[in-house]
Amino acid sequence: MNIYNQILANKKGGKKSFALLIDPDKQDESELIIIIEKAKQAKTDYFFVGGSLLTNDSLDSCLATLKENSDIPVVLFPGNAMQVNDKADGILFLSLISGRNAEMLIGRQVITAPILKQSSLEVLPTGYMLIDSGKPTTVSYMSNTTPIPAEKNSVAACTAMAGEMLGLKLIFMDGGSGAQNPISGEMITTVSKSVDTPLIIGGGISSGEKAAANCKAGADIIVVGNAIEKNENLIIEIANAVHNC
Repeated sequence: MNIYNQILANKKGGKKSFALLIDPDKQDESELIIIIEKAKQAKTDYFFVGGSLLTNDSLDSCLATLKENSDIPVVLFPGNAMQVNDKADGILFLSLISGRNAEMLIGRQVITAPILKQSSLEVLPTGYMLIDSGKPTTVSYMSNTTPIPAEKNSVAACTAMAGEMLGLKLIFMDGGSGAQNPISGEMITTVSKSVDTPLIIGGGISSGEKAAANCKAGADIIVVGNAIEKNENLIIEIANAVHNC
């Protein structure tokens, strides 16, 4: 299985995808199995796994549970250089291109690169762009970076273009965990029209209606985590909305 080629094929065919973000710290095994069953029922395309700060050393067991109970591709969405595990299928190799913190642009990637070189993980070079969501988020605090202002569509577009020209294969625009305001449709459209890379959108998506609107604006993959932690029944609603776009 090649995850990137699948993403490209879906984009070329106009097929929108739904990724369910799993924070290993926030579910025990029984709760995770319930989520997995709903994800399979909803035909979820990907599990993204990770968090800004993992405190319970539960990543390995979380990945094992996902792989044992589902055939859905599992992609690491790492919050730091330590969140690498061969039980997953792939990893978003993130460069925080919206900030000016050299550690998040290239520093931690240098530490992780030799580990990934020896792993079986499919590496997905990803330009990560943090967008202001109306309140400080864990990501902005932990990364010590300032998000792109929510109304600065041109700044977001130029940042995404630079990431694409540097060779990054995916662009991920994120409002952060528990985002107060989702990324605007205008910004998504502006960025989508500015790059050819698949566009991932996350943060503040709490309904099928909003997910569908983001897809129509130009998102290729919708990522939802926090809203589903509060109401797991949203998995089917949001997945259906994405797949029917």
